[in-house]
Amino acid sequence: MDVNFPTLQPRGLEKIAELIDKGVHIPNPLTVDIDEDINVDNISGEGVVIGPGCRIRGRRTVISAGCVLGDETPMTIQDCQLGTGVTLKGGFAQDAVFLSGASMGSGAHVRGGTILEEKANGAHTVGLKQTILLPFVTLGSLINFCDALMAGGTSRSDHSEVGSSYIHFNFTPDGDKTTASLFGDVPHGVLLNQHPIFLGGQGGTVGPVTTGFGTVVGAGSILRDDILDDDQLVLPPPPTGRQRPVTPTSYRKLDRIIAHNVTYLGNLSALQAWYLHIRRLFMSRDRLSELVWQGALDNLASARTERIKRLKSLIGKVQPTDAGRAQLIENRDAFLTALDVLDSPAPGDVVKTCGAAANGGAEYLDVVRGFDEATQNAIVEWLGSIVSTQQSQAQEVIDQLLLPF
Repeated sequence: MDVNFPTLQPRGLEKIAELIDKGVHIPNPLTVDIDEDINVDNISGEGVVIGPGCRIRGRRTVISAGCVLGDETPMTIQDCQLGTGVTLKGGFAQDAVFLSGASMGSGAHVRGGTILEEKANGAHTVGLKQTILLPFVTLGSLINFCDALMAGGTSRSDHSEVGSSYIHFNFTPDGDKTTASLFGDVPHGVLLNQHPIFLGGQGGTVGPVTTGFGTVVGAGSILRDDILDDDQLVLPPPPTGRQRPVTPTSYRKLDRIIAHNVTYLGNLSALQAWYLHIRRLFMSRDRLSELVWQGALDNLASARTERIKRLKSLIGKVQPTDAGRAQLIENRDAFLTALDVLDSPAPGDVVKTCGAAANGGAEYLDVVRGFDEATQNAIVEWLGSIVSTQQSQAQEVIDQLLLPF
């Protein structure tokens, strides 16, 4: 019996042809799926490779020169912005930003609010959401590292690292995600001159936690407490056995939870100011770079929205067991308003130095690592003041509510 099968055509065949004409290398075009919303002008034709089985979706998608998609297994990207030389070997990414040289191994699952800065990378089977990795930060394999910001390190050979099979525990039995952890910080981390942080494999962190630069957490450990000093070796003991009744939404450490969220939001404000006043100088040389820069700003806004949403949800669950908590519930909106994004102009000398370097074609990483001590101190003071102002504004409201902070 003769069977006539219809001729199968991949979606976006015309766009695939346009990309090939631009110089994009698509070894097996009949397996590639290009969404109708894709703007071909936002995909560079210089050195871009789209492997078999890849799916490219979303009107906000940007693919810069030298990017390689699906090198190991099919890769799907949707509304992502990729800087130059990004390698995504296989998996799924949506509403994420990857700056120059960032990479992820196969099995990646990268979702909204995520930014991988220059040469930040992950091996195979890594899950990220609302995750911000500053340059060079490296993740091993089989990792879930959502709701976290990590800095530290000076290069690809001296970088912060999260060992394989690591988990950032970001969801509580009460259904809360006010658990964002800060590994290092933004005011010092952007300078790329701090000791790297090491989180040993087969371990985890129970958010929210803050660690100093140079922290080394032993393999197999579960980090539950802050490490406020730099350059500390930490081997947390296993918890003692216990059994007791569960008291839902008791929030015995409510002040600590709120304080950590305020500090995290302050660091987001500082990073946004850095992008607005400094990174912009290096990411406005061409249209695609500027779109990637705008994508990063959008994701910083998304990260802030997520943190405010989670705080609002938590306060909505707090029980009015004392006067302070009752007032927090009653004045929730006033407290959240105190956490609005902050900005502060960069020091003029810093802008002048970076502007001249950018106009001269210098690379961002080289310029930042070449700052003299006076420039470094000015940047730490500028960005640190944004964080401290965010904390102070929240403290003023908290003081009025009789709630420890």
